[in-house]
Amino acid sequence: MSRLNGLRIAARRSPPLAGAWVVLAVGGGAIAAAWALELIAGLAPCSLCLTQRIPYYVALPLAAAVAAGGRLRLPSGLLRAGAALVALAMLAAAGIAAYHAGVEWRWWPGPADCSGGDIKPFGSVENLMAQMQTAKVVRCDEPALVVFGLSLAGWNALLSLALAAVAAWGAAARASLKVSD
Repeated sequence: MSRLNGLRIAARRSPPLAGAWVVLAVGGGAIAAAWALELIAGLAPCSLCLTQRIPYYVALPLAAAVAAGGRLRLPSGLLRAGAALVALAMLAAAGIAAYHAGVEWRWWPGPADCSGGDIKPFGSVENLMAQMQTAKVVRCDEPALVVFGLSLAGWNALLSLALAAVAAWGAAARASLKVSD
């Protein structure tokens, strides 16, 4: 039996478990890549970039819990509920990423703290100089990296949507012990 056929059979036997493993592998890789771009490549994230990570920090432990629950043979209803929560978290990630991509494309304004906005009162010239020397603002409305015409936020929106679909499939699909082919 080929490895791919074995994975297909496992996915049919427990869709929530299969979906959880996909979210763990791909979502974990996405977060690892974001951290590598930040820590190794020196690509500083903006505040919206950091906000995009929060749903992953929710979805990945949930997916791990579903995977562990599958190994422990917990009731399928519980596993499917966990997979549904993972899907909701990934939908939130897709929404935040799509919002950020829209800010980068200037379809709508972004948060004032990272997209320009009005200058806040600074008091004296000395205070202004002190703020300018210590402030390091990474803009949300300027893509830090564009790959094949999409910013990282755009790619994250697509990836998060795909992971939400996989998790939703895991939540909705019924286990099937019958494997045809």
